Amino acid sequence: VQLQASGGGLVQAGGSTRLSCAASGSIFVVNVMGWYRQAPGKQRELVASITTSGSTNYADYVKGRFTISRDNAKNTVYLQMNSLKPEDTAVYFCEAGVVTTKFVRRDYWGQGTLVTVSS
Repeated sequence: VQLQASGGGLVQAGGSTRLSCAASGSIFVVNVMGWYRQAPGKQRELVASITTSGSTNYADYVKGRFTISRDNAKNTVYLQMNSLKPEDTAVYFCEAGVVTTKFVRRDYWGQGTLVTVSS
């Protein structure tokens, strides 16, 4: 199973960008999908998560600015990031809880994509 993230890059403060992450491989079902971020010198932290049924959870610092969504048919999760702030600068990682076709459940991580917000 692989998670391939895309999007991000350099964005001005107040601007928007969208991240995508597609899971592929020997997948039976993808359960919770989420986005985490890690800023320089800081620990990785949860940004948002979404269940298969669409229930979402957000970190307080992104509520009202970021929106997580998913396309179950494509095993893809998105993160729409609006009203970006310089403190949102970080490497963003997608994560998915996957049950494989061998009925093994484990968490998988994408490779990380850098979002830089300039002031």
